Amino acid sequence: DHLISHILAEISQTTLNGHPERRTPQNANITFHFIEGESITLHLDMHGFAVSTGSACFSRSLEASHVILGIGGDHERAHGSIRFTLGRYNNLKEIDELIKTLKEVIGELRKISPLGKD
Repeated sequence: DHLISHILAEISQTTLNGHPERRTPQNANITFHFIEGESITLHLDMHGFAVSTGSACFSRSLEASHVILGIGGDHERAHGSIRFTLGRYNNLKEIDELIKTLKEVIGELRKISPLGKD
């Protein structure tokens, strides 16, 4: 999967949540260590990208993802997780633009994060 492979290869301190192959192909949940997922969500929204910190059922909740906790992740991992959902009309150019913007956002947030450094 283009999105997952590029995020994991190009942004350090990232972890794919869930099985790498046995999952729905349009969804990816990735932890960005040392950053609050809500900060990532807000910054990406300012750039026109809609992502979430939890499942669609709990997208408005600031609670730690019960799914990440359920698969053995801790609260820090759950709070640093972002859910990406691609639609049938998303194209490679849009995905590459998301990856580029995400790299910039993560870099900026890690510079100011009190949780740790890259």
